Amino acid sequence: MSQNLTQSKTHLVGSADASPQQYLTFSLGGEVFALGILNVKEIIEFGNITEIPMMPAFIRGVINLRGAVVPVIDLSARFGGPASTVSRRTCIVIVELGEGEERQDLGVIVDAVNEVLEIPRSEIEPPPTFGAKIRADFIQGMGKVEGHFVIILNVDRVLSPQEITMLASMSSNGTGSEED
Repeated sequence: MSQNLTQSKTHLVGSADASPQQYLTFSLGGEVFALGILNVKEIIEFGNITEIPMMPAFIRGVINLRGAVVPVIDLSARFGGPASTVSRRTCIVIVELGEGEERQDLGVIVDAVNEVLEIPRSEIEPPPTFGAKIRADFIQGMGKVEGHFVIILNVDRVLSPQEITMLASMSSNGTGSEED
């Protein structure tokens, strides 16, 4: 009963604000993904990344962005796939995370940036419970755009500073995947 009530409230909230949301779309491993534009600070050319020893494979290193040290995440590796192959269209999307005073910038390696799209909330389906190539909690929804689905990422889950810190400390302590 409470689940139906929750679904009804979610549906009402979604229909009350039917205004389109803007998303930055990008390609990664042949799939099209999207991030809410409000989280995106800038897009930069793929450049020199300083590697940091004993980090999980998906943390490629850090870059110097106008004097600030910004960690760079390989999104393909974060999703459990192979490390991204760098091509001339490879970019780093700088994403701002956090709330209030606790803000942090992270770089995300993507194969290519596509465009900014407006996707009406009525065209966004809930995430699939199975069958996706990435963890279900990483997906905020599936946007329907011109007959195709765009995977809208839950940026707070994919780039969770707490989870990344935990995985990094596990990796540096040597308690990573070898014992699993």
